[in-house]
Amino acid sequence: MDAMSEPDPRAAADALAALDWTRAHRTEIQMRYGDIDGMGHLNNAVYVQYLETSRVLLMRDLGVRDEDDRSVLARLELDYRQEVRWGQRVTVETLVEGVGRSSWTVVSRLTADGQPCAFARTVQVRVNAAHRPEPLPEAWRRAFLPLSARPATPTEESLPG
Repeated sequence: MDAMSEPDPRAAADALAALDWTRAHRTEIQMRYGDIDGMGHLNNAVYVQYLETSRVLLMRDLGVRDEDDRSVLARLELDYRQEVRWGQRVTVETLVEGVGRSSWTVVSRLTADGQPCAFARTVQVRVNAAHRPEPLPEAWRRAFLPLSARPATPTEESLPG
């Protein structure tokens, strides 16, 4: 693949930053001292754990019981924008970007003290006991609707976050 056809990660993160995050599901994260690396900031691998925690709590808050959420992570994109340091208040905000037959895509924004520090996109696939994709329940589709990702309007951008 040549440089001209490679996706621009900065543009992808900018597009996520422009979404209406006021409607997002929010998960407060309890940072642990062990989450910090030798350079004094949040270890890059820990961001993925925080995203996973937020997805689990999102599904629970949407009324999906843990034992009914048979889903696997099929894709993860993560763009780091700013470091997170020990003692900051960390929140993961999540919107639903798309829903397919057996999969759904969520976009997330990780903030520290209210400042966006990372943007992520994940694709989850619902599977059956044999680990084969199966259709999403209609109740899930309805539950995802209020969290549908859409660009912020000028009025929404001026609202307090």
